[in-house]
Amino acid sequence: MVTLKEGDKVPAFSGTDAEGKKISSAGLKGKKYILYFYPQDGTPTCTVQACNLRDNFSQLRKAGWEVIGISPDDAKKHGKFIAKHELPFPLIADTDHTILNTFGVWDKKKLYGREYMGVLRTTFLVDEKGVIRKIFLKPRSADHSGEILAALG
Repeated sequence: MVTLKEGDKVPAFSGTDAEGKKISSAGLKGKKYILYFYPQDGTPTCTVQACNLRDNFSQLRKAGWEVIGISPDDAKKHGKFIAKHELPFPLIADTDHTILNTFGVWDKKKLYGREYMGVLRTTFLVDEKGVIRKIFLKPRSADHSGEILAALG
């Protein structure tokens, strides 16, 4: 369950993207960034969300925001997903769920009466001071960029 709140300091995190580059909260200090957590590369809803962020990436960048995706997929799968959909932003591989657990987005889910552990689709907007400005607990995948831009208002 997501226990972080708007106004909280972003928890320290560190991960590696599809190119083997380290991305961390310390390295992002002084930058505004969007951390979006999603279940899996290539699934219909995750693809719609990633492509929506891709299609509106220039507007988000113009507003001064970086975009970073995080899922439990490995770097190789992220690389294929990025190439197939021409994503202009990095995706962090969190196969051991360390970052997912830190942000409280790895939790019990229920589908058709079956319970299982999975990613709670969640987005955090973090300002240049490392403070969470906005949390989207159930982003609208097809218009996630619109939600973000409206919140930045």
